[in-house]
Amino acid sequence: QVQLVESGGGLVQTGGSLRLSCAASRSIGSITAMGWYRQAPGKQRDLVARIFTSGSRNYADSVKGRFTISRDSAKNTVYLQMNSLKPEDTAIYYCHVSRTYARDYWGQGTQVTVSS
Repeated sequence: QVQLVESGGGLVQTGGSLRLSCAASRSIGSITAMGWYRQAPGKQRDLVARIFTSGSRNYADSVKGRFTISRDSAKNTVYLQMNSLKPEDTAIYYCHVSRTYARDYWGQGTQVTVSS
């Protein structure tokens, strides 16, 4: 059973930065993309950013220019550098791995709170 272990969440002031990490407990085959989603209280879980095995990246419009996703394939790890954080970025952030013709994986979530 693969586990995705997230770290790096916490409390930060508006304008601050955080770096989230998500490490897989073992190598994962057939990966299509690795990414981050977030869910604020009372809202649906939305895509924040993802990086495909090709290296291409998608970002939500609300985080473009502020967040950067990267990946270390050798370490089965994906990162999310978050700069210029805003109160509306407050949410639980979930790591996600999508795969071709196989089940996806989700992390347990890490809380990010941005104070005004």
